[in-house]
Amino acid sequence: MKEIISTAQAPAAVGPYSQAVWNGSLLFCAGQIPLDPKTGELVGTGVTEQATQVCENIGAVLAAKGFTFENVVKTTVFLMDMSEFGEMNAVYAKYFTEPFPARSTIQVAGLPKGARVEIEVIAAP
Repeated sequence: MKEIISTAQAPAAVGPYSQAVWNGSLLFCAGQIPLDPKTGELVGTGVTEQATQVCENIGAVLAAKGFTFENVVKTTVFLMDMSEFGEMNAVYAKYFTEPFPARSTIQVAGLPKGARVEIEVIAAP
């Protein structure tokens, strides 16, 4: 049985999807882009500021289930420009600590609302 996880501390979905879904053993979090949860507007123009907001949004979704970044077992990072990997990685390392989750990083042609970065996570108890 799946349970929908939602919080006002993270941006509302910008389409027909849930912020996260708990299936009884894993928490599948939708990709977060750098939206301000209060205004729904994109935060910043650079990848450092945007990655920070993305991680804050992820933290809020995780907290809605009582989880933290330590519960994350897998991440997928979507970047508009792989040359910004180092900047994103510096922010990422402030939120995700050892033992690190598995990760994939992919350069994409576009992200919603013109974001520079999107990150999705899977977490477990």
